Amino acid sequence: MRHLRKGRVLGRSPSHRKALFSNLASAIFLTERTFTELDANAPKVPGRIITTLEKAKEIRPIVEKCITIARKGLAAEKAAEAFATTAERGTDAWKEWRKSDSWQKWCDARSPGVTARRRVLSMIKDKTAVRVLFDTVAPRFMDRPGGYTRIMRLAKPRVGDAGTRAILEFVGKNDRVKQEAQKPSFE
Repeated sequence: MRHLRKGRVLGRSPSHRKALFSNLASAIFLTERTFTELDANAPKVPGRIITTLEKAKEIRPIVEKCITIARKGLAAEKAAEAFATTAERGTDAWKEWRKSDSWQKWCDARSPGVTARRRVLSMIKDKTAVRVLFDTVAPRFMDRPGGYTRIMRLAKPRVGDAGTRAILEFVGKNDRVKQEAQKPSFE
């Protein structure tokens, strides 16, 4: 019996499994990067990855946890802007601000945001993905309390081993919009 053993093993060692999870979680954030038209690695649909159903079910809680941490970190960074200075770094005004009490308040207000970035970096291990998460993905979900991703099962199995494929994507961008049916007019 598998008492107190939750999660799928996926036929991998623990270190390989952790690396797989962090790579897949960073991959979904990296699809949100801005690409040029000439870039060969640009995704067809931003905010979407295709993987097996089992992997998608294991990755989803990690991705949602990262977004929740990033949302809280962004709130702390926004609160720290009240104590920030607009002076150029190295100028006399900036040096005065560094010696003032306002600088200490700025550091204290900003520290939860820095901690949030470090926590997410320890989970997904990709600095570019963390930057994309905090710059583009998390601000989109600031007013949403949870449920940032969805899993959709694909009809066609994987070619090599007939594994069940699924799409893991962010909610909101690729939603289907329900359209009102046109009522016929008999005039």
